[in-house]
Amino acid sequence: MPLRKIMIIDEDKNSSEFLKAHLEHENSAVEMITNPSKWQEKFESIKPDLVIMDVVFQFVDGWQICKDIRNQSNCPIVILSYKSDVFAKVLGFELGADDYVIKPFDTKELTARIKAQIRRATKYNVPKDSTKTRVCLDNLAIDMVRYEAIIKSQKVALPPKEMQLLFLLASNPDKVYTRNQLLDEVWGFEYYGDSRTVDVHIKRVREKINGASQLWSLKTIWGVGYQLQKTQESDNAGSGTSEL
Repeated sequence: MPLRKIMIIDEDKNSSEFLKAHLEHENSAVEMITNPSKWQEKFESIKPDLVIMDVVFQFVDGWQICKDIRNQSNCPIVILSYKSDVFAKVLGFELGADDYVIKPFDTKELTARIKAQIRRATKYNVPKDSTKTRVCLDNLAIDMVRYEAIIKSQKVALPPKEMQLLFLLASNPDKVYTRNQLLDEVWGFEYYGDSRTVDVHIKRVREKINGASQLWSLKTIWGVGYQLQKTQESDNAGSGTSEL
């Protein structure tokens, strides 16, 4: 099995070295970046499978780094930081992070989260069942092989978790998913997830598909979860859902 390539971006050298040693023991190849201003060059040469990063640096905007990584890559991003307020978590998810872990961290929990993120990224980038890689609804097509979403004939940029959420919901129209089910299906962990993670991503997906069609819509089922709901007109028209 090839080594997982993991990049750590953190000015805290002691913490990074400790984490690096642990991840190498778990069969990962780890690149440590203690000067955040140098991340771009290393990122392009390494092409990591996952990035672990802090967002609080002396002279560099960590939030901007997170955003820049997401703009150029679909690799999972795990924020590892002492910033523990809700605003920081929500901002991290909105900028493209896939998970947010508070320092000090438990190595077993962090390792589980990392494995879950890589497992989910691998599953969606290299689908096992080629017959279930594309889903189409009225004015919506999602192709997980090309990793693209087309809404009203226009390509729309969706970060990995937004793409996976929309693909899951569109593949199962009218099915109601709880937040925990979505965490398990898309993020790949059932017990560590925070429901705010799902809410933030659903909000962003809804903004991007708003008004795409009169035949389906992304609904909040209060007290339960979310559903991509077909209208009665859709059933009468026989549009349904097709997987190509």
